[in-house]
Amino acid sequence: MAEQPRVIVVGGGLAGLAATVRIAEAGVAVDLFSMVPVKRSHSVCAQGGINAATEPVKQEGFSEYNHFKETLYGGDFLNHQPPVYEMAYWAPRIIDLMDRMGVPFNRTPEGFLDRRYFGGSVFRRTHFSGASTGQQLLYALDEQTRRYEAEGKVNKYEFWEFLWPVLDDDGECKGVIAQDMRTMEIKAFRADAVIMATGGNGVVFGKTTMSVICTGSAASRCYQAGAWLGNPEMIQVHPTAIPGEDKCRLMSESARGEGGRVWLPGIKGADGKWTPHPDAGRHPHDIPEDERYYVLEELYPNYGPTPRHGNLVSRDVATRGIFFAVQQGFGIGGGPMAYLDITHLPDDTKDKLHAILEIYQKFTGDDPRQVPMKIFPAVHYSMGGLYTVYETELKRPKFLVDFVPDNKGKSKDDPTRPAHPGMVNGSPWNMMTNIKGLYAFGEVNYQYHGATRLGANALLSCIFDGLFCGLGVANYVTRHVENKAADLPQTLFDKYVKQEKDKAQQLIDNKGDGNPYDIHRRLGEIMTEECTVVRTEGGMKRALDVVRELMKEFEGVQLSDTGMWTNQNLSFTRALWDMLVYAEAMLIAGIERKETRGCHWNTDYPDRLDKEFLKTGVTQYDAANGSHTLVWEEVPIALEEPVERSYGKKKDDKKEKAAAK
Repeated sequence: MAEQPRVIVVGGGLAGLAATVRIAEAGVAVDLFSMVPVKRSHSVCAQGGINAATEPVKQEGFSEYNHFKETLYGGDFLNHQPPVYEMAYWAPRIIDLMDRMGVPFNRTPEGFLDRRYFGGSVFRRTHFSGASTGQQLLYALDEQTRRYEAEGKVNKYEFWEFLWPVLDDDGECKGVIAQDMRTMEIKAFRADAVIMATGGNGVVFGKTTMSVICTGSAASRCYQAGAWLGNPEMIQVHPTAIPGEDKCRLMSESARGEGGRVWLPGIKGADGKWTPHPDAGRHPHDIPEDERYYVLEELYPNYGPTPRHGNLVSRDVATRGIFFAVQQGFGIGGGPMAYLDITHLPDDTKDKLHAILEIYQKFTGDDPRQVPMKIFPAVHYSMGGLYTVYETELKRPKFLVDFVPDNKGKSKDDPTRPAHPGMVNGSPWNMMTNIKGLYAFGEVNYQYHGATRLGANALLSCIFDGLFCGLGVANYVTRHVENKAADLPQTLFDKYVKQEKDKAQQLIDNKGDGNPYDIHRRLGEIMTEECTVVRTEGGMKRALDVVRELMKEFEGVQLSDTGMWTNQNLSFTRALWDMLVYAEAMLIAGIERKETRGCHWNTDYPDRLDKEFLKTGVTQYDAANGSHTLVWEEVPIALEEPVERSYGKKKDDKKEKAAAK
């Protein structure tokens, strides 16, 4: 009897679980790999909510098309429009599905799903479960995964680390090499398709809101194996996080969405201009209302349903507002911090934020219900990631790959009707990388968020990728694969196993004096300094030089643990090399994007240049000599022409850019 098709999903977060459920539902076997128990995947840390134009939101004047436009506007039009369109129109269905799965969404007294305001919109279109929405969604999908696991359709490999994709002689993906993080066994696993759902790469920056496992190493290994990256320079810095010695901890945008206000101590002059407070270190209770500089409300007075909702601007905009104010001397006590104040909110509203308020109190000792929180921007999300394609009924975008069908702008079902502006449902090409059989879902996929992600679109894009594009993966392995993984010679897989064993042994045998943790510390410092809120061409070039020096230093790195049982030192050091390669690609792409767009705020090139750079920066890696090539691909304009982003701003951006420079 012929071997049944099999799919490998790498990553146990929302995108991975949603894909697992959808593919198992289609009758295809799934092997699910995760470095941690799936219920501890980083999706569990998502707090604020999930966007959708459900019926109550539509009654307030919002729609799926508004959601689509907001996402493009927030992403500064670098997103591809058909995937964003499809995601926005699927969003209400996803909310209904998650509700039926038992996610405990907050409800109004009448029993309807409650919603809150969120950055990048003047509508209450963000559905939530307190301030632990990601955890509740993850648990619901985990229960569905366990159901298919009990039926024998899903095998879980928890505490297994992805090491490398297996490519056959035609360059198609036929499985993975993975390592048991306890026994340190390295083993090959066959599959007719592999889905990478491994999240972002924030740990490249050292201190970040992301988990310690969010190194981007899995994406980097695919990149080094021949997959391409799309817009790797686009990294989101969240405006509100708790600064920490070890890492930064997110204070969700839900705090601002529920009415929280960002302010700094200041003095307002007779001319209406604010100056830093001479006693900015005083206890916040001792600072009167007229000495509180509500920075976002001052900068963006015309955005939102009330003047206070200047706090609802998109994340990159809010981050720069706080960052520049601190640079100008407004920081608390002269240091790099601002206040996020929810003390004025009613108790029932504070109760909705219980999860994040508990985190703040645990790590600072202060009760944020009584004392304003001290926050500062921190690296949070990767908009860029593995390059992917999709099938649409619109005129085909000029992809750099040639296996995507061109429907010539006609409906596949009925050439006489207008082409659908979204993606073709069930297409095997949706979110496939340039390597056949290798897919990218969730945050590791570059398609949806452009140059800045809207808050509460992350959970949506992850679940959407899994459910909508997961069907295409099932169709691919059942209808389009000619050379089945089960029929390939064992020697192919043995070759890759040996490759990974040799890499591990080389690190174990290395007797240099390099410290991997010190190299990582310096990597994080230079990347944070030169490739986050404010960027300059010279600064990024300096960072690139430092990264390449660190790569040379890595050659003499020595492990402190050479044992072969739960060796975390080996796992981290191996990932460090992958972080260095990814950082190199990010900086090269950032240097070549000679404009300002979204989170890429380049003071040497202060304007958005659509003619030259409304394009995806596609980086390609040459493993033979360790070099990167950058190729520009046009972003097709399917429905909406780019417009300037303003968010009701009253000041001149160019003056700010000049001051920042």
